[in-house]
Amino acid sequence: MKFCSLYSGSSGNSIFIASDNTRILIDAGLPGKSIDAALKEINEDPSKIDAIFITHEHSDHIKGVGVISRKYDIPIYTNEATWNSMLPCIGKIKEHNIKIIEKRSVTAIKDIDIISFNTPHDAVGPMGYTLHSKGKRISVATDLGTFTEEVKYNIKDSDIILLESNHDVQMLKYGPYPYPLKRRVLSEIGHLSNEACAEALVNINDESKVRRIILGHLSNTNNYPELAYQTVFNILNENKINTDKDMIISLADRGKPSSYIEI
Repeated sequence: MKFCSLYSGSSGNSIFIASDNTRILIDAGLPGKSIDAALKEINEDPSKIDAIFITHEHSDHIKGVGVISRKYDIPIYTNEATWNSMLPCIGKIKEHNIKIIEKRSVTAIKDIDIISFNTPHDAVGPMGYTLHSKGKRISVATDLGTFTEEVKYNIKDSDIILLESNHDVQMLKYGPYPYPLKRRVLSEIGHLSNEACAEALVNINDESKVRRIILGHLSNTNNYPELAYQTVFNILNENKINTDKDMIISLADRGKPSSYIEI
């Protein structure tokens, strides 16, 4: 399988995942031309995308999905509540490209099984996804205020995990956000801090399995890539987790394709 974070952050999110026969986007939260350009940068043909799976209806996850679907006749998959919420924002979609799935379900697209699971976020029906093909697993879990048992169960055995490391708590508390927004981000339906991300990784560690961990959805205001990386690195090392062997950490870039991995 192949994984590439095309974009990751509050300005827009889109993840490319592929098997031998299938190409999937998780979210399309930038203008269609930006997603086109990112796919071409990694030598992927946008017209070959088989499906787009949407995590939730916030604009940084859906901004380009209507354009991409119409341009390349690509089906869009999400749950009914999310679909109804995002429909006014994405324009008219061809009937055959409207694919409603359950919040906890398995959807087969050619040789990839896409497993959806609930995530705790302030959206109408937020989900994460684990994609499985030929014994390999890739999970995407961002925009979650709490690392729940359901999220843990669905991502713990994955070979690649994109996990949110959104903010540094002190930067957020003393930063420029208005108080209600600070409360939202820090809430159980907000976003994971660097420390919470690291603690989640400690929680799923299993020395029998090597994992590639990509820290994603970093705040541009309340975090720095170096800070997110070092915080997670330090906590993993304090818990005797070998970051050269057990969990290999990298960062998803906000504005360009990054973390291209083949497994």
